[in-house]
Amino acid sequence: MEEQPAAWPMGRLLAAAARRVERDWDERLREIGLPHAGLIAIDILIRTGPTGADTVARAARVQPQTMSRTLERLERDGLVERSPHPEDRRRRVVTVTDAGRAAWDTAKHIEREVLPEDAALRGALAAIMSRTNS
Repeated sequence: MEEQPAAWPMGRLLAAAARRVERDWDERLREIGLPHAGLIAIDILIRTGPTGADTVARAARVQPQTMSRTLERLERDGLVERSPHPEDRRRRVVTVTDAGRAAWDTAKHIEREVLPEDAALRGALAAIMSRTNS
C-alpha cells in the first residue's frame, strides 16, 4: 500500500508539491510562449514600471547577466522594449509592451488554474521566502 502524501514529512511534501506545480506551470507557460523567467521579469516591470535591467535582476534575485539574457529573449519576442536611459547613455530602460502585458494577463489566469489562491498557503510560503538566509 502506497503511503499517502498527507503522511509525508513536511519537507518531502513541500518539495514534491513544488516540483509538480513547477512542471505544470512551466508546461502551460510554454504553450503561450512565455518562459517562467520571462514571466518573473515582466511581473517585476509591471509592478515597478520602466526601469533598468539591474533593478529587475535584484528584484528577481538573479545575476545581472542572467536577467540580461532573459530580457534579450523577451525583447526579441516583442514582450519588452529596451530604450536609452534619458540621463545615462550607458544604461537602458526596460518597458513592458502591450504584448507583454497580454502575456502576463494570460499567465495570471493560468496561475489560478494551476494553483488556486489560498491565503494561508501564500502566507506560509511568503514567510519562508522572507527569511534572511534565503
